[in-house]
Amino acid sequence: MAAPFSTPGAPPSTPWALRLADSVTGMDRAAAYADATPLSFWLDDPTAPEPAPPLVGPVTADLVVVGGGYTGLWTALLAKQDDPSTDVVVLEGDRCGWAASGRNGGFCASSLTHGLANGTDRFPDEIHTLERLGRENLDAIESTVVAEGIECDFERTGELDVATEPHQIDWLREAEAQAREHGATPVYLDGDELRAEVYSPVLLAGLWDPDSCALVNPARLAWGLRRACERVGVRIFEHSPVDGLGSEGPGPAAPMSVRTPHGRVTTRRVVLATNASPSPIRRLRKYLVPVYDYVLMTEPLTSAQTAAIGWERRQGIGTSGNQFLYTRRSGDNRILFGGYDAIYHYGSRMGASLEQRPATFTLLATRFAELFPALEEVRFTHSWSGAIDTCSRFCAFFDRSFDGRVASAAGYTGLGVGASRFGARVALDLVSGADTELTRMRFVQKKPIPFPPEPVRSAGINLTRWSMARADAHQGKRNLWLRALDTVGLGFDS
Repeated sequence: MAAPFSTPGAPPSTPWALRLADSVTGMDRAAAYADATPLSFWLDDPTAPEPAPPLVGPVTADLVVVGGGYTGLWTALLAKQDDPSTDVVVLEGDRCGWAASGRNGGFCASSLTHGLANGTDRFPDEIHTLERLGRENLDAIESTVVAEGIECDFERTGELDVATEPHQIDWLREAEAQAREHGATPVYLDGDELRAEVYSPVLLAGLWDPDSCALVNPARLAWGLRRACERVGVRIFEHSPVDGLGSEGPGPAAPMSVRTPHGRVTTRRVVLATNASPSPIRRLRKYLVPVYDYVLMTEPLTSAQTAAIGWERRQGIGTSGNQFLYTRRSGDNRILFGGYDAIYHYGSRMGASLEQRPATFTLLATRFAELFPALEEVRFTHSWSGAIDTCSRFCAFFDRSFDGRVASAAGYTGLGVGASRFGARVALDLVSGADTELTRMRFVQKKPIPFPPEPVRSAGINLTRWSMARADAHQGKRNLWLRALDTVGLGFDS
């Protein structure tokens, strides 16, 4: 593809991480988002569905799904597809899609393991199968979007990983070789080729996998799944937080009781799809921490602004640093820009008061201007954040409780848009007691390493973030702390 601009000479030699440190202190970028609406752009949409009623009084069901995000909605829909006679109830504490499902970047990736490298390190004997299942899962999502007429701007654009520091070029080459070993055909782009594809003076090289990722409007995907569930008879109750879960009697055949403030469901099976929110099963809480990720969305670009950066293939882009950035174009020609400054709050605290963080938004606005200097005057219309359900292995884990009557899936660590459908499939197999290819996998049977209690938890997470930032500023060299985490199998790399 020919670029609509001339490619300049070699990019500056000073590492971007160090140039950023200077620019953050020397330039006030807060004005760029001063008028931004403090709400997810995706959720600020007049096409949002009307709220469903809350649960009031006692009801019965064959299956109760706790959580109305992607995992919960896929679970309900797949359960009805498996057996249309199954009576399914979804209980959502707020609105379907209001949390992570409506606040993410809309990268619908095929990877079930937070990338091939992470999956190979943790599940080397199963990675071929996991890669196949991931591709099948992404194809199935696309098929559902088409079959159900879900208007969510689904685009099979692929994903472009980019190097902004010289040492990251070797990382891309290693990733290319590893991907080819597993049957993928990524396209390596040197600096000139990459800047002809997407113009930015800080881009040094890129690796584009055209088949591994689609872009979506994430809230509309969630709302489309909700409508698909309702069409096949799923009963959805919103503003119905679950405040109690237990067996109604002794033995594995006893029904389960799922309680909300104003109602109760008696059921044979339960799937928990609570994401970063505290699980009703307390022993599972040690495996997850909520980490806040922050995002900005620009105003629509003009034709001249679009021409200045190219990006005609509209790939989702991620930088290669430990503290990485992600960016993409929306269906109405805005640019979403997020990542880098993931924040954990002591005690796994969550709440609306944590969703706006000016220091992080200023950092993101500065990074944006560094990456796209031609768009320095562009303003941001929306600023928001959401809690990521982070686990120590960076990909979903699963559980069976109450003699198999309750199953759960959580821990997607930022790649749940695509993997949540797979998580739903696994959870249904587990709660049904079926012996399937999925339930036999070590990936499904093994739990991640739990996080320690406070105050060790917070100290460890903050030390890890500091160490990753230090590695980014020192050619990717991992200090003793990060190497120790690698040794014990935590392997924090993003």
